[in-house]
Amino acid sequence: MKKMSKVISVLLVVMMLISAGSTVLAAVQGVSDPATLTGQTVQGTDKITTLGNQIITILTIVGTVASVIVLIVLGLKYMMGSAEEKAEYKKTMMPYVIGAALVFAASAIAGILYNFLSNVSAT
Repeated sequence: MKKMSKVISVLLVVMMLISAGSTVLAAVQGVSDPATLTGQTVQGTDKITTLGNQIITILTIVGTVASVIVLIVLGLKYMMGSAEEKAEYKKTMMPYVIGAALVFAASAIAGILYNFLSNVSAT
C-alpha cells in the first residue's frame, strides 16, 4: 500500500510538470497575424500596488525587530550559559542566521522582482 502511494505521488508530480510546460496558443477572434497582437494595459492597479508596498514594509519592520530581539536573547543566553548550553546555542545559531538573512533581504528581493517584472513588455 505504501509503495502504491509513492508511485501515485510520483505520477502526479510528473503530470504536473508536463502540464506546466505545455504551450498555449490563443488568438483574439479575427486576428491571425502575430505582428498585430498588442498587450492590454490594466487600469486601476495603483491601490493594490500601494497596499502591497505597505504590507511588505510592515512585515519587513516586524521581522527585523523580531530578528534583533531574538539575537539579543540568544546572545545573553550564550554569554550566561555553561559549556553544554553554549554548544546547544551554536547548533541553533545557523538556522537563525539563515532566517535573519532572509528577513533582511526579503524587501530587497521583492523590490528587485517587482522592478524586473514591471519592465517586462510583450513586444
